[in-house]
Amino acid sequence: MKNIMTFLPLALTLLLACQPSTESSAEVTPTDTIAIADTVVAEPQPELTADQIVIDRELTFDKYTLEDSYEYKEKTRTIQWDKIQAQLLRIEQLQAEPQQWGVLQNYKNANGEAPLTKAWSRDSYKLVSDSLGVERYQSVPLYAPSDTLTPELYGRDGTLIAMTDTLGSKFWQGRVESPEAEWYVPRRYVQLLKPDVTFSHVVVVDRKNQHIVVLERQSPAHYLVRSINPATTGRHKPPHAKETPLGIFLLQQKKPKMFYTSDGSSRIAGFAPWASRFTCGAYIHGVPVNNPKGKIVEYSPSLGTTPRSHMCVRNASSHAKFVYDNCPTLATLIVVIE
Repeated sequence: MKNIMTFLPLALTLLLACQPSTESSAEVTPTDTIAIADTVVAEPQPELTADQIVIDRELTFDKYTLEDSYEYKEKTRTIQWDKIQAQLLRIEQLQAEPQQWGVLQNYKNANGEAPLTKAWSRDSYKLVSDSLGVERYQSVPLYAPSDTLTPELYGRDGTLIAMTDTLGSKFWQGRVESPEAEWYVPRRYVQLLKPDVTFSHVVVVDRKNQHIVVLERQSPAHYLVRSINPATTGRHKPPHAKETPLGIFLLQQKKPKMFYTSDGSSRIAGFAPWASRFTCGAYIHGVPVNNPKGKIVEYSPSLGTTPRSHMCVRNASSHAKFVYDNCPTLATLIVVIE
């Protein structure tokens, strides 16, 4: 576990505090400019770096807890704290300035099937994707500011967008987190978040090592680990089973029971308890029960082994409930790393 000194610009604070008072009552802040010899000089601000993100362990869910390094099939798996720090740094950067946040939404194409992009392909299963491999189904069209007739790419359901402007009554303009750029997005695909939203809960899913880490932000650049548990992510078995996508997503919806169908049919095959949806049909949920009327199963020996889900992230059912109960909807970020 890394524990690094919290980033505090003390030197600048002390410098400003020692300046002689003037007739002006305006408060000087670190982002103000300081006049020296009739020349206005912007006071430089050191940038926060990943290794300055402080992560302390203070568990509030202590079942099935993994150590920083553990054995799996004669190999060593690790909690990738350096990658987690890098992702937390990105989240700090996202929240550095006030933003009007939104989330891209098109679960089950509820807001309309996205138009075809400029460059697209169709695979052997008749699934259409853009030039970056993002599937059309459940995605949102992203238009370049120079062309609002044909979308350039697709944005995944659950992706953050920082609003910057509007284009009449049809489009929002904003910086989409992935693919990171300024895009025009039809308004019907965007849900605005509360103006004062703060992303204080972060859930990191590690596809490579098959585990899940829940963190809670205490202050800028300081996070507490609330749980570290084995998990199972999505596998590549098209057209039904797909990998859990990489990226930063917003927890959008919760269901105490997420009922699922048999592959290729509409028959309800069972349910997964305490399901928290973050992109498309991907949920963080408990152990699946192959009986719609069955009882909740607490644990499965397949957890923490190899990918085997249909894009979802399986957990011990009590841990899925922990996420369900403690991570607020439309204010929790789900980060999937490799």
